[in-house]
Amino acid sequence: MKQKTFGTRLRDFFYGMTGWEFERQATEMRGALENVFLTVTLGDMLGLPVLPPIYSLRLLPYAVPSIATWKRRVSRTRELPESEEYDLHGM
Repeated sequence: MKQKTFGTRLRDFFYGMTGWEFERQATEMRGALENVFLTVTLGDMLGLPVLPPIYSLRLLPYAVPSIATWKRRVSRTRELPESEEYDLHGM
């Protein structure tokens, strides 16, 4: 295992202080928007016919790479606190 230099550790420390939470929140937001997009376009796979099938078929080549992860994410059971964010900013 390679030893990290002081500069790398310092950079990682400041990244953790400033950018890590923004990256985590952006990743969660992207996942939520991807869920909405795939539910609207391919919701008939789950029994939610939202768009007519002809439009879903046109978008299918772009959505194929993420269908398996989307199905797994949508079918996963969630608890109420998991969907809420409990940050203690200002405390």
